[in-house]
Amino acid sequence: MIFLDTETTGLEAKDRICALGMITEDEAHYELINPGKKIPPSSSAIHHITNEMVKDAPAFAESLSAEKLKLLNTPETILVSHNAPFELDMLQKEGLAWQGRIIDTLKCSKSLMDDLEGYALQFLRYELRLYREEANVFKEHEIPIVPHHALSDALHTKMVLEYLLDLADIERLIEISKSHVLLTRLPFGKYAKKRIEEIALKDPSYLKWMVESLMDMDEDLRYSIEHYLLQR
Repeated sequence: MIFLDTETTGLEAKDRICALGMITEDEAHYELINPGKKIPPSSSAIHHITNEMVKDAPAFAESLSAEKLKLLNTPETILVSHNAPFELDMLQKEGLAWQGRIIDTLKCSKSLMDDLEGYALQFLRYELRLYREEANVFKEHEIPIVPHHALSDALHTKMVLEYLLDLADIERLIEISKSHVLLTRLPFGKYAKKRIEEIALKDPSYLKWMVESLMDMDEDLRYSIEHYLLQR
């Protein structure tokens, strides 16, 4: 099992990895990556990685991270990440197609805890009260607690997984990660926190507008809205 997180130059198709952190049974690994393009200030403001910091770093193909991932890229390995499709897409851009199984802690959290107000990693850190144990966990792994640092986030992802394992076993989490999650509540907008099923009955035109207008909508939210509109 490998816990992985990346920091990137942004969230668009043209963006690339500028740092990678991963935790395995044997080690914790962190590396800066030269993305081959400028890191905009808006991204640096989140992960605090600057263009000067990656100037002499290796490109992904020549990095130790790539070497380690290639060795781990087997059908037997489970990659665990918070928003795994994003991480896998970033690896794919670098020429690495993941061959193993996947657990997406973001998707699993949405599926197994559908009444939360948010599912971002740092939100779950406080919502699930992971902070009560994190000092000992991070000390054990010799990793500093630094939100939006790839290695720190990888370890928080591991903690989220351990919480989820009280709700479902590994095989169930893998199955959830492969499928769409049927969300029950709208996370934002004028009907935020209202049940999507009720909105579909009272104001279906609003949901149709969302589907047609918000091109970057979360895939599970799109699936859920379309499900309830069809059910109606």
